[in-house]
Formats: sequence, structure tokens, C-alpha cells
Amino acid sequence: MEKIVEKFKALRLKNCAESLPDIIDQSTRDNLSALQAIDRLLDIELGCREKARIALRFKQSRLNEKTTIDAFDFSHHLSRKKEKARILSLMDLTFIQDRKDIILIGNPGTGKTFLSKCLAYAATQVGVKTLFTSAMDMINQLIAAEADYTLLKQLKYYQSPDLLVCDEIGYLPLGKQGSNLFFQVISNRHEKASTIITTNLPFAKWGDIFDGTTVATAIADRLVHNSEILIMEGDSYRKKK
Repeated sequence: MEKIVEKFKALRLKNCAESLPDIIDQSTRDNLSALQAIDRLLDIELGCREKARIALRFKQSRLNEKTTIDAFDFSHHLSRKKEKARILSLMDLTFIQDRKDIILIGNPGTGKTFLSKCLAYAATQVGVKTLFTSAMDMINQLIAAEADYTLLKQLKYYQSPDLLVCDEIGYLPLGKQGSNLFFQVISNRHEKASTIITTNLPFAKWGDIFDGTTVATAIADRLVHNSEILIMEGDSYRKKK
């Protein structure tokens, strides 16, 4: 047994190595064939690897909590009730396979960030490479990277996830440099990977965010082209609580 355990370890089958004694006991107790015992060992290895992969995806996502849709109060406002079926349909995550974007528009406290976190967390749980960031944090990171000549590497960081959530666009203007960097991220992700945007401003006011209507129009054009747009209405849920 020791030789086989060492061979499992050499092949990086750590979980097979750890489970071998138990499987041998099971095979004796349950009269398992050699093939059945091997099958159980491999099931353990695959199951543990999948758990590790999901844990890694959650860590990579930079989500600070495990937000789930069952905690979303659909009764808070009529608009939530009207959009309930549509919101729940997004939770099957087929929009990621279709490389569609989602834009959540509404006043502060209407549930935009909560829903985006629900979708991001659900994505991590099926092994989708996900990243959650605020708009300003992303732009600050890109500006810093441009200053120290690592921009291409940092752009790849934001372009590579299968799902990028860019939260809180619109609270502060991004300026010319920030707007151009944001455009690069969106342009390179367009129809290649899914992006979720949350914003407090309607499209007509995006020129206030992106240093003029030209860049704003180019960004909106790419995001709207293949997207689901949800308008979140009502008073702040935080204020209610």
C-alpha cells in the first residue's frame, strides 16, 4: 500500500492517496471489484478537485461575501415583482455562455449591487472565472499600471474573466484618462466575455461619467448591443431597513 500511496502522490493524486486505506476497507466489507474500488477512488479525487476549483474561483472573484438570490426581497417594490421572472432566469447563467452583458440602472439602494453579487457568486459556484470590482478601483489600478508601464498586464487582468462585474459606475466622473481605459476594457471584452455594469445614471447622462458623449456613446453602444437591461426602481432598501 505504501508504494501505491507514493505513486499516487507522485502523480499528484493527493486525495486518492489519502483515501486508499478507506477504499480498501470498503472493498473488503462490501465485496467490491477492483474496477469498483478504482471508480470510487477516482470519484473522490474528482470531487475534491471540483471543490478546490470552486473555492479558488470564489477567492479570485474578490467577493467579500456569499450573496444568494433567496435573500433578495422581491416584495420591496412593484418593479422588483414585475422583473422577478426575468431576474430569476438570469440566475441560470446562460447569459455567460451567450457572452451577453447585463446593465443594472437605478438609484442607490435599489438592489443593483446585491443582484450583481448574487450573479457573481452563482458563477463562482459552477467554476466560472469571475471578478467583482468597483469602477473607481478598476480605473485607479489601470492608471497606476499605466504609470509604471504594466498596463498591458493589468488590462489582461480585467479582460480575462468570463464574468466581470463593474460596480458603481456614475458616482464619480472618470476623466479623459479613466474613460479611455474603461473603453479599452469594454471594447476588448465585447462579445468575448460577459460584463455586468451597475450604475445610478441613465444612458443619456453617461457623458457626465465618460468625459463627453463620444466615448460614452462608444461604450454604451458596445454594452447595449448584446445585453439585458434592468431598471431598478423604488426607494432605498437600506433606508427602509
